[in-house]
Amino acid sequence: MSVTQPIVPPGARTLAVLPREQVKRAGVVRPSIDTSLHDGRKPPWLKVKLSTGENFRDVTRLMEDLSLNTVCAQAACPNIHECWEMREATFLIGGEDCTRRCGFCQIQTGKPAGYDRDEPRRVAEAVEHLGLRFAVVTMVARDDLEDGGAWLVAETIRQIRARTPEVGVEVLPSDFGYGRDPEAGARALEQVLEALPDVFAFNLETTRRLFPVVRPSFDYDRGLAFLALARERFPRTTAVKSNLIAGMGETDDELRECMRDLRAAGVDTLTIGQYLQPSAQHLALDRYVTPEVFAALRTYGEQELGFAHVEAGPLVRSSYHAGQQAIDAQAWAPSAGQPGGPTA
Repeated sequence: MSVTQPIVPPGARTLAVLPREQVKRAGVVRPSIDTSLHDGRKPPWLKVKLSTGENFRDVTRLMEDLSLNTVCAQAACPNIHECWEMREATFLIGGEDCTRRCGFCQIQTGKPAGYDRDEPRRVAEAVEHLGLRFAVVTMVARDDLEDGGAWLVAETIRQIRARTPEVGVEVLPSDFGYGRDPEAGARALEQVLEALPDVFAFNLETTRRLFPVVRPSFDYDRGLAFLALARERFPRTTAVKSNLIAGMGETDDELRECMRDLRAAGVDTLTIGQYLQPSAQHLALDRYVTPEVFAALRTYGEQELGFAHVEAGPLVRSSYHAGQQAIDAQAWAPSAGQPGGPTA
């Protein structure tokens, strides 16, 4: 595929907002515990086998050539090799500072420095240049903006569609302030609705009991209502997705209760992964959830609750296997020439 070199304006930031060294951290601070086993090792199921195929090496080279950063690399995601091998990547837009505080999150909390309206174009150029088959676009919470950043998300979808209409697009924004003002949040959601992503995601992250501690700037019931509104407003061809993090103090029964709440809200696709405490300033790790428990949650979600796809496992993250999730939800399919697409 012939593509042009992206043009980055002088002085513009790159696409990442997760610095390699987390120097500034604002959030809910909990007592730290040792997150390793007694002999200093993590459970064996948290080890990742390094695999670097041709696609991974190609995406890596292109990222370096463009001086681009992604959430995949900056957050040291354990699945980067597998996702890049499938030509999938996640971009984080909206700036370097989130206006909310969640005790598990690595993104720094602060006052955003500005509003980069050229960012959607640069993301779209990067998607084209990298030859991606599926792109996930997430963003920091921007409560300083009247629409919570909805235009930025919608414009990024439009720009990607204009350049690479065959590429699948998933967006993972905040609730656009719906938790505080449902009417304003609903108006903001309409902007994204008009741009028609293949997958619309909003991550609930934790259970009802833990929500006030883990996500003090959000609301559990209004988060469910926001997802239900998205399911109601988006066409059936758009999958609605959410994520849960295990290991922050919840029980297995509470996870299943949360799964039932999400399914009742109309969520089609769900990811469930293991919490790993990023630093001593983050919420403490409560437990390592075994692969067997994750497998049981997946079976429960797909066979008993009727989710189109549940991706559950110790190394699962919100964007893990995003393309396959969209395929299973019948929201998108790869085209000929893309990994997993039909052969001529």
